[in-house]
Amino acid sequence: MIYYASENVAIPNLHRYKIKGWLRRVALSYQKKVGDLTYIFCDDEKILEVNRQFLKHDYYTDVITFDYSEGDTISGDIFISLDTVRSNAEKYGVPYGEELQRVMVHGVLHLCGVNDKGPGERKKMEAAENHALTLFW
Repeated sequence: MIYYASENVAIPNLHRYKIKGWLRRVALSYQKKVGDLTYIFCDDEKILEVNRQFLKHDYYTDVITFDYSEGDTISGDIFISLDTVRSNAEKYGVPYGEELQRVMVHGVLHLCGVNDKGPGERKKMEAAENHALTLFW
């Protein structure tokens, strides 16, 4: 199941049925199944609080993923700052909806085992995001 919650912001208008199928296709491309995913949409202040409290990082970010996966079933909580999504969409000159999808799938890709912190991993994550976006239909 995919759940949606919010803190300090409204839940974005999403095509939930399409997103469900899309995320299943993405997970399947990594030989994974979707278990319980919870998207928590929030503002910059909430994501900074989560980043400080749980990761000991003192900076804003667009997405934080907590992994509860077991075996080949991915599950987790994915916090998304809609403030940062909006500013990144403007910064990169892409539509807000596209940037939101990119960040939503970014969390799922982490649950599938794609990393972005080590040498060369950011480029691999971007390629995985781009491929995942082509699976949305």
